[in-house]
Amino acid sequence: MGILGRFFALIGFVVVVIAVVCGLYFQKEIQAMQQFDEKAADVYMKMMSTVLETGNAAEATVWRVPLSDGVSPADAEEAMKAVANEYNIKNVGELPLSKQVALMTGKDYRTLKIYMFCDPLTAVKMLDYSDAFSAYLPCRVAMVEDKQGKVWLYTLNMDLMIYGGKTLPADLKKEAIKVKETILAIMHRGADGDF
Repeated sequence: MGILGRFFALIGFVVVVIAVVCGLYFQKEIQAMQQFDEKAADVYMKMMSTVLETGNAAEATVWRVPLSDGVSPADAEEAMKAVANEYNIKNVGELPLSKQVALMTGKDYRTLKIYMFCDPLTAVKMLDYSDAFSAYLPCRVAMVEDKQGKVWLYTLNMDLMIYGGKTLPADLKKEAIKVKETILAIMHRGADGDF
């Protein structure tokens, strides 16, 4: 075996030793991760990719959709409410933050309004599974005018909640996916002004 062959054999040996040591050192973590949902790795990889690209962890945990050309914030709001009604999800509150800021400062502020939607029966099922899900309730859609004047709709990326840990019980997972699809429909159809 030539010097190059021995060099590659040494590299292979070192890689195997590192893999064995890591396997032993992280054995508990590896076993825990084997119980995670099959999509968990994809969810975390996408999040990490976004963090590395933007340098902003918040960007990695949201979905956003721009309002289509010709769709006003009022059009988007009306469409979102109509879609929520169509899907039988409750509009449980609104926070007109830009109006509140204007009242407090005497100066106009760019569009910033939070809409809160909830399916109470799904919400209690999520809480019965884990009280920590209360932090995701109700589902929020934020209408935000960026500094360039473009209006966007934002919501939390629910994939982390649905797929980021141990696989949810089948019935709960189905309900969570339904809520996710409903919120995405509210956002996309709202952004298009589609009643």
